[in-house]
Amino acid sequence: DPYYRFNDVMYRWISLDNWTYSRTFKTPFDIRKWQKVNLVFEGVDTVAQILMNNITLGRTDNMFNRYSFDITSVIKEVNFVEVRFLSAVSYAAEQSRCHKAYGIPPACPPPVQKGECHANFVRKEQCSFSWDWGPSFPTQGIWKDVRIEAFNLYHLIYFSLTSFFVKSAQQWSLEIESIFDVVSSKPIAGLVTVNIPKLQTQQTFSVKLQPGEGSIVLLVNINKSSTVEAWWPNGHGKQTGYNMTTTFIMEAGYQIEKFSKAYFRTVELVQEPIPGSPGLSFYFRINGRPIFIKGSNWIPADSFQDRVTYDTLWLLLKSAADANMNALRVWGGGVYEQDEFYDICDEIGIMIWQDFMFACALYPTDQNFLESVKAEVSHQVRRLKSHPSIILWSGNNENEAAIASNWFSIPYAEREVYIKDYVTLYVKNIREIVLTEDKSRPFIASSPTNGLESVKEGWLSQNPYDTHYGDTHFYNYISDCWNWTVYPKTRFASEYGFQSWPSFSTIEKVSSAEDWSYTSNFSLHRQHHENGNDQMLQQIGQHFKLPQSTDPIKKFKDMIYLTQVMQAQCVKTETEFYRFSQSEIIKGEGHTMGALYWQLNDIWQAPSWASLEYGGKWKLLHYFAQNFFSPLLPVAYEDKGVLHIYGVSDLHADHKLTLRVIVHAWSSLEPVCTLAKDGVTVKAQSAVPIYKESINDLLERCKNCTRKSCVITFCLVGEGGLQSPMNHHLLSSLKDAVGLQKSQLSASVSQRDGTYVFVLQTTAIAPFVSLDVGSIKGRFSDSGFLMTEKKKAVVFYPWEPTSIEELEKSLTLTSLVDV
Repeated sequence: DPYYRFNDVMYRWISLDNWTYSRTFKTPFDIRKWQKVNLVFEGVDTVAQILMNNITLGRTDNMFNRYSFDITSVIKEVNFVEVRFLSAVSYAAEQSRCHKAYGIPPACPPPVQKGECHANFVRKEQCSFSWDWGPSFPTQGIWKDVRIEAFNLYHLIYFSLTSFFVKSAQQWSLEIESIFDVVSSKPIAGLVTVNIPKLQTQQTFSVKLQPGEGSIVLLVNINKSSTVEAWWPNGHGKQTGYNMTTTFIMEAGYQIEKFSKAYFRTVELVQEPIPGSPGLSFYFRINGRPIFIKGSNWIPADSFQDRVTYDTLWLLLKSAADANMNALRVWGGGVYEQDEFYDICDEIGIMIWQDFMFACALYPTDQNFLESVKAEVSHQVRRLKSHPSIILWSGNNENEAAIASNWFSIPYAEREVYIKDYVTLYVKNIREIVLTEDKSRPFIASSPTNGLESVKEGWLSQNPYDTHYGDTHFYNYISDCWNWTVYPKTRFASEYGFQSWPSFSTIEKVSSAEDWSYTSNFSLHRQHHENGNDQMLQQIGQHFKLPQSTDPIKKFKDMIYLTQVMQAQCVKTETEFYRFSQSEIIKGEGHTMGALYWQLNDIWQAPSWASLEYGGKWKLLHYFAQNFFSPLLPVAYEDKGVLHIYGVSDLHADHKLTLRVIVHAWSSLEPVCTLAKDGVTVKAQSAVPIYKESINDLLERCKNCTRKSCVITFCLVGEGGLQSPMNHHLLSSLKDAVGLQKSQLSASVSQRDGTYVFVLQTTAIAPFVSLDVGSIKGRFSDSGFLMTEKKKAVVFYPWEPTSIEELEKSLTLTSLVDV
């Protein structure tokens, strides 16, 4: 296993070598019957020379491109095909050496990442040369489908459809684009029929294709008497799609039939002035409705893309939807995901913010590089634009900020050349192609960006982190993460987060006994973020006691548990801050309309910002996300000794609710006092203040309570079973908590249909109760919760067959008092 212990470094030689893939094959059809034969590579990773029967067909230098070679005159009955790869590492170094006029930083990743240099000189998955959460495995090989296509007359290469709503006619339309390889020497005419039975829509068009690469654009108006159900994001409606058949019948009777799904939705990125605030808004309207974006950031699910199966994707994306997410940002340092990824997002309502694959670096703009990028961008946009889940194209990750904040210490006098390169690459090339290929969704040049303000300043704003415009990325590991005042009151938070360790069962698979300590060589080796392990200790130390166990393995497991509790509590505090900031403007800031924490998934078994471990296991953060992204949520924060509770709602209607506030002493399962506030109106899709009281008054009312001895919990309850999750507000650091007792936690397991029910019992209040069943694949309905009642039932959803016996044997229950 390349992920075992130190193998990433042990196997470094593989990527420094050149490799050739070859095979002999018989042609399974009569060559003479076909006018044209192509050898098509959907993906070649990355730098290769392609030969057939010892004749060079061409070269590849871009992992994200599709390559098609005409082999009509080369193919025989028996063929020998070769793909000769050149090490991408040595190729990148050579490209960098050849770029003599000026350097293109960064040359190399920080030493802590144990990576390779000059990733920005090769069009390859940037993080495969290492990242601060992943290993360096610069793969080489045929990473997508390769096939031979033989045809006469014409052949369909790309087929896409985008929907739009024509306001003046109050009617939906579809734009269907088909791109062909036409081998006939003269134009060919024919008929195209588009049929959407469910919408009683059928149209036939006469068309003409020109020789070479011919394209047809058809406009289909949907029958006005049919009711069109729009595609909605998760939590806002259904993801309705309509089966559609497109039939091409060209002269000489060659027929092509294309089956696809048509989705109807509109997307706008709204950037307009806000009353009482300088700057502009930055939010998405889907089908005319403003949507608060809740979700995370997606990185490649594996260093070896062919290990990423449909099941892998389904598990991770379904886990996002199950945690009440409606969006993910496909981050610009990985890969444009496979078709199945976007199919699943279409199906379950996950909106995609799609970066182009440029991240944390400056890039060359010589002719060859630009030509390669142009081909990549038009291929990817054509391949992906039919997906309703994609709501935005973004040019790059953090490159506007890199220049604006001068990450690479470029002398002021030399800035101009880099700014010119930036505009050339993202604006004059990528943006131009996107606007030509896809008019159905917005484009921004970078993230973070100031949006229209960046455009106004020549595409590079002075401060891309300005809270009055666009989106922001924010990281701060030093300040106390429970203190909401350190977070930016931004229009849109597209990256923020904290690290934690994956669970012991995940680490155990790739380590040996001597590695099981927080300070082992292995633990240091796996941490690719400078001082990351110390930063976690420091953040934990603010509010928790560090593990004191004399048993080294228990101490390691306790450490892992605490990093997960800390991460969950930190990201909760920050996300809740963004959610309750959506409606108000305070001192010119607010109207926050998006929270995408960094990051959803892991590429290997290591400490990282992820909420899902490698393999899909939920960390405590993911269980917390299920609550802090809940469609209805009460959120508390303290300001100058006053407790404020907001009602946050993504629901489409106003609701009259009851707010229940329950104060518990740490020492007792009986509540100290309970307060119910009736008739609380929580407005649709907004955040409204619903409760305000000084902490002193509250503690005064609840006799015998101090900040250290009590905790506040609260929830919203409405008609017809409408209920928010139970939320908590901690009045002091838990290391200072008074009255916490060692609780006896126990569980009994029973089976119910395809799931398992764990009934938990406790003898005392237990903070952050975590359920872990080791490497049994599945997830709980809840974990990491504050247990304030004697009994609680938790459901386990298995992802593979298991049994009561196996679950009982594997179960560990941990709460803060066990550490």
